[in-house]
Amino acid sequence: MQFAYRHNAGKLERIDPGAGIAEAVWVDLYRPLAAQVAEVAALGVILPTLAEMEEIELSARLYREDGLDFMTVMLPGMSDTKAPTSGPVTFILGPDRLVTLRYHAPRPFETYPERANKVGPGCGDPDRLFLSLVEEIVGRLADLLEGAGRALDETARQIYSEGEAASAEVLRAALAGVGREGEQIARVRLALLTVERAIGYFGQAQSERAKGEGLRSTVKALMRDIQALEVHADFLSSRVALATDATLGMINLNQNQTIKIVSVVAVVFLPPTVIASAYGMNFEAMPELQWAYGYPMAIGLMIASAVGTYLFFRWRKWL
Repeated sequence: MQFAYRHNAGKLERIDPGAGIAEAVWVDLYRPLAAQVAEVAALGVILPTLAEMEEIELSARLYREDGLDFMTVMLPGMSDTKAPTSGPVTFILGPDRLVTLRYHAPRPFETYPERANKVGPGCGDPDRLFLSLVEEIVGRLADLLEGAGRALDETARQIYSEGEAASAEVLRAALAGVGREGEQIARVRLALLTVERAIGYFGQAQSERAKGEGLRSTVKALMRDIQALEVHADFLSSRVALATDATLGMINLNQNQTIKIVSVVAVVFLPPTVIASAYGMNFEAMPELQWAYGYPMAIGLMIASAVGTYLFFRWRKWL
């Protein structure tokens, strides 16, 4: 899919499909078709392949070629099956337009066009368009961290309030929830790292841009926001580890309680078993076998031994 936008009264206006993209200031490509790749190539922009976008080397993600700056970042979003994922997004910044290439659906690319004139430095030129789009992305990452924090608060409330009384289903759901939030935080942390590198690369090239000096304060503000979110993401990661340990500890306590009950039951029935085994031996010289009250006596001994063992456990406060 291809989404092209042009300036109109300080805002971004969607260009109708088939009208051409020569006047577009921003071309957003989502899983582009061959014809769309060729149309962008006609403007002098050669798109990288998905394999090239997924390269982890810094030199493969941040570079200049034919007067264009290529910056690839990893952003959380939705896959084509609507499952949370993380994937590469390439920003191709030139003097006339910004081209973005992606193969998944990060939320900011859907919300930004309507807010382009309200975010950051606006969308007056490709540089400002890039920075305001990055600011929208950073805001979305902050929202994801805030959502993860609320989810961890709810999980902690369930774990610490119910404690050992929590059922296995509750603890299992809590552990799964903590795992999901941990994955989300990890995706956000990776996104912050790659976006920070892209902004740093953009800032280094400002001296070569006609309007670079005017955007220096915006770049610094974005870097401060990203660094603050990185600290917050690290804090949430420590909370995930704590919540995971607490949940596993509660699960172990529940399992220990079950094992404790089984062990006590086994010990309580051990003396009656010994008595029954003794009188089950088929020796000829066992005078109790001839007693009229031998059977009631044996039953009484078994009951008394079981009750005595139970009372001993209660006295020692093992139950």
